[in-house]
Amino acid sequence: MFDLSGKVAVVTGGSRGLGRADCLALARAGADVVVTDILLESDPELQRVAEASQSALAQLFTSHNVVYAERTSAEIRAMGRRSMAIKMDVTDRDQVAAVFAQVKHEFGSIDILVNNAGTLDHMGQIEDQSDDLWERDLRVNLTGAYNCTKAAWHHMREQNWGRIIFMSSVAGTLGGFGQASYSTTKAGLNGLGKSMALEGARFGITSNMIAPGIIATEAFAAGNPRMNERMVLRTAMRSMGEPEDVAALVVFLASPEARYITGQVIHVGGGIDLFVY
Repeated sequence: MFDLSGKVAVVTGGSRGLGRADCLALARAGADVVVTDILLESDPELQRVAEASQSALAQLFTSHNVVYAERTSAEIRAMGRRSMAIKMDVTDRDQVAAVFAQVKHEFGSIDILVNNAGTLDHMGQIEDQSDDLWERDLRVNLTGAYNCTKAAWHHMREQNWGRIIFMSSVAGTLGGFGQASYSTTKAGLNGLGKSMALEGARFGITSNMIAPGIIATEAFAAGNPRMNERMVLRTAMRSMGEPEDVAALVVFLASPEARYITGQVIHVGGGIDLFVY
């Protein structure tokens, strides 16, 4: 329905879950896609990082089973699009700047940025929140998106066209029990995205936030089954969404048809943000 032919998209955290679905959906719509993540399948340190991770969820995220950046890039090239997988730590400003310069040089433009990279393994009520993980979540979820947006911004201004999409969360609009750091960073993305909408409005740059609800990703599958059931029952539709439900909105917001939509927080949550009884 939406044609992104000739557009170049950069997706952070693109190797798994929502990020992988976003990459494939953008490519199906015609975009060339750069898949970035902190680890690649070919990383020799991948297993060591997984074993050193403190939580089961972190170990899952850094295992060979869910790191698909290079595989995703290969699938995109098989569609006839240009693509490459690049290792990028969104908290490293110098590395981020170098990656975006490389993308501009090799692909010719940077039209779409999906700020998807994030952490989701820090759980605990306030007295049990780790100060170190609080700082890490701020660096990755919020400052990481700031770093990537800043690196892409001047390219979009020069071409007078751009689409920036921030992957927020229902936790950023409703709060999350035991998720102080996660909820705070996602709420921060909403403020950052609205500010970018104001700054980009006269330069053809739109900025919007997607707030997914309960989505059937690896992270959800690794969660507490009893808690998962409660969250699904909290949703008006009484069901989980799929990564493709979120990716469909990413494609629309990246398209020319969404040119007059900016600064919006759009829920993809099956009514989880409604009063359910």
